[in-house]
Amino acid sequence: MTDSVAPSDSGARPDPSASSRSGASGDAGAPAVFYRRLGRTDDGAERFIPTDFSRSVWSTEMQHGSPPAALMVRAIEREHPRTDARLARVTVDLLGPVPMSECRVRTRILRPGRSIELVGAQLDAELPDGTERTVATASAWRMATEDTAAAERTADAPFTTDGPLEQSGFGFFGRHDGDTFLDAVDWRWHALADGSRPGSVRVQSTAVLVEGEQTTAMERMFSVVDAANGVGATLDPAEWTFLNTEMTVHIHRVPGEDLGITAAASVGPDGIGMCSAVIHDEAGPVARTAQSLLVRRRQ
Repeated sequence: MTDSVAPSDSGARPDPSASSRSGASGDAGAPAVFYRRLGRTDDGAERFIPTDFSRSVWSTEMQHGSPPAALMVRAIEREHPRTDARLARVTVDLLGPVPMSECRVRTRILRPGRSIELVGAQLDAELPDGTERTVATASAWRMATEDTAAAERTADAPFTTDGPLEQSGFGFFGRHDGDTFLDAVDWRWHALADGSRPGSVRVQSTAVLVEGEQTTAMERMFSVVDAANGVGATLDPAEWTFLNTEMTVHIHRVPGEDLGITAAASVGPDGIGMCSAVIHDEAGPVARTAQSLLVRRRQ
């Protein structure tokens, strides 16, 4: 199936750095965006080009983990819509750096079911040599909904009321040229991770996921959730790297708009660590996340 596509289908490649803070129209008041949609391939995959706001601060040649995760969640929700079910658990595997180039998303039902189903997504990207490879995958368990308001409870502590702090928990990255993922989110810090307590920050994305669309609640949460690794970090990035290769998010309630992340990291003696986090909204906790970390001392 083929959809209407942008002129880039004629062979010209759009510049991902072009008009990142304003919309495609260039209007000064237009919202920032993570991706611009380019249409579909002949086999039905959706095509996107990232903007500067998708850039990682570890390396501006690759994307931060949150926008690709949100893009796959978007595809799962929109390509296989259900009004009687919602996402309960999403696992994202980052198979390598996600480059700042055209990417294509495909989805399929892995395990159909009326009450429980498993949906998968695959993100392919164009590499500098012109080849394409799969750079990330997502698998999502979706469960049928039912009224359980009478039994509602949460086991996680409420968001910290300390702060807000003037100091940023991401100050260790130093200054960077141009826009990156950090510039697409409003960060309101309440506590910095120090080994004795978790890091805690209120977050609100100032960018829409896909230009011209209204970002859904799940897309909004996944647009920031991979930042938990940085929120819970206690290692000095000048001496250490601690990149995550995946993340798993369990969602017990649909998130609201005023999101918060409380995160803490543990590091083992053999180069492997993990970061765990609780995601909050204005009413309380909504999800738990975990990320495996590859910890290395810088040479």
